[in-house]
Amino acid sequence: MEELDNIVVLNDEDGEEIRFEFLDLIEYKGGEYVVLLPCDDPEGEEVVILQVESNEEEDTESYVAIEDEDILSAVFEIFKENFKDEFNFID
Repeated sequence: MEELDNIVVLNDEDGEEIRFEFLDLIEYKGGEYVVLLPCDDPEGEEVVILQVESNEEEDTESYVAIEDEDILSAVFEIFKENFKDEFNFID
């Protein structure tokens, strides 16, 4: 992972680099989740929420997909509350 200001560069499953704007870090039920906005989404209509997994032995972090829809929804609701004045959310 490479960070430049609030830009995070991640590699997809094909090894391609994808740039994201870091929006928020949310703690929920003992876990940490990042909310990212893809830089190639000119409309800014969709965010990506990933779980942060720390590897203390190697002093690294990984971002992984969230499989539990309830956790994903809860984290997104927290994000919406945190950013209600900055984004126009459509339900």
